[in-house]
Amino acid sequence: MAQGARRTAAQVIAVVVLAVAVTAFLSVAAARHGFFDLRVYYGALNWWVHDGGEIYDYLRAGTQYGFTYPPFAALLMLPMAYLSWHAAITVSVVATVLAGTVVIWWLVDPIARRCGWTRWFALAVALCLAAAYEPMRETVNFGQVNMLLLVLVAADLLRLLPAGSRWAGVGIGLATAIKLTPGIFIVHLLVTGRWRAAFTAMGAAAGATLLAGALFPDSSREFWTSALWNTDRVGELAFISNQSLRGAVARLDPAHPSTGAWLVLVLATLAVWVWRSRAAAAAGDQTAGLALTGVTMCLVSPVTWVHHLVWLLPALILLVGHGLAAPARGRRRAVLLAAAAIGYAFLSSRIIWSWDENFGGIDGFLGSNTYVWISVALLLGVPIRRPAEPIGHAPAQRRGSAVEAGGVPQLPQPHRVAPAGERHRIGGLLAVR
Repeated sequence: MAQGARRTAAQVIAVVVLAVAVTAFLSVAAARHGFFDLRVYYGALNWWVHDGGEIYDYLRAGTQYGFTYPPFAALLMLPMAYLSWHAAITVSVVATVLAGTVVIWWLVDPIARRCGWTRWFALAVALCLAAAYEPMRETVNFGQVNMLLLVLVAADLLRLLPAGSRWAGVGIGLATAIKLTPGIFIVHLLVTGRWRAAFTAMGAAAGATLLAGALFPDSSREFWTSALWNTDRVGELAFISNQSLRGAVARLDPAHPSTGAWLVLVLATLAVWVWRSRAAAAAGDQTAGLALTGVTMCLVSPVTWVHHLVWLLPALILLVGHGLAAPARGRRRAVLLAAAAIGYAFLSSRIIWSWDENFGGIDGFLGSNTYVWISVALLLGVPIRRPAEPIGHAPAQRRGSAVEAGGVPQLPQPHRVAPAGERHRIGGLLAVR
């Protein structure tokens, strides 16, 4: 008992020290955006509800920024028009933190259980590190919706619903109706053969869109015929924060960015994504599918601001999980953990802003697109779990299972040795990497 108490005390002290260190880092490194995007939403909704204006006609004073999400997002955000500004900030921050906690718990808990870590301690450490992660702190400081979308998509792809549930795909569909870019996850369901979930997602997206259209016909017509196609509302493609392939190409020639070069890169990226996503699906590795599709979405979207890169979190956590599952002191473990650490360090560093004013030259091209290169590396290098290969006459349903009884995706346990009785019972099933 005393040993357990000492361990808990040590863990509490470690978390407190880490939290203090992260707070000190944020006090120096974190940019203060004054909830800029949230203020745009808040102003547009008040203009729409209280001033009788059209929501897509609203522009924040002195800027070209207006409400850019589909009408269904406006419907969900409508209560914001009846809150005070500080109440809206509170709701935004709390919702983002809660959604982030849920997603990180789903991804980290399987690793903690497999490694024998105290689960609350693993979650606390992960949350501290997430707070220092630039895309996460940008999401909070801008008042963005990224984590809310990620939790909807993760709930579907991590199969947290019962197998064969008629609701599988609803989360992805709703995320797509809120913001169009998560629609790539519907394509993921199609290319990996999850037809029922794909059509459910399409039905949910269509139903939500039609509901908003019925309630707000004028706003819906304005969005789908005009606002959606007005790219000036989202900012300059060459702006340093745009860490997509389109942004990288635009920074080569900001005045005349090559659409052809961008499309070639997008097609190549999609080809790699389909190949690797199908491999992940064949292995039953839905966590890898989530990670690969999130990375691809960031690469192929015309505009991927830094705060959108919260979609890289599953890939980084997956690197850690596979690294810890690899043999101790082996090269694979060292490479995977080093890749995760380096990627996380760069994505927390604000390094791209060193070229904010001048991204010309070789150093400017390489440095200003640092997060793009990390995304490409993750697309190519995120590990995919290999299904277990049966030896003897193991029951078919045990082969290659990536999901425990609780429905949480698991990484392999190559060093776990079953008791003799269990080895006899399962027919010598051996997990290989």
